[in-house]
Amino acid sequence: MQITDETIEYVGILAKLELSGEEREQAKKDMSNMLDYVGMLNELDTEGVEPMSHAFPIHNVFREDEVTNGDDRENMLLNAPEAKEGTYVVPKTFN
Repeated sequence: MQITDETIEYVGILAKLELSGEEREQAKKDMSNMLDYVGMLNELDTEGVEPMSHAFPIHNVFREDEVTNGDDRENMLLNAPEAKEGTYVVPKTFN
């Protein structure tokens, strides 16, 4: 694929870049090199290679949520300055 001045102009607009003439020529050369490299990758034989989304296997490192302490309301309310009907009593924040 040939990179044109219009392509560089369009990419510059998308990237919100103001390129000088020398920078445009360098960008055109760089983009052409990138496309050539991708073209080389397309020449590889990938027959029988399973597609993947990541280079490394992904395993969930989080443990399952398991309740270990149960409902220990009475012991928790022992630390409260004031409790009423199995709940904490707190000061009013507004009237």
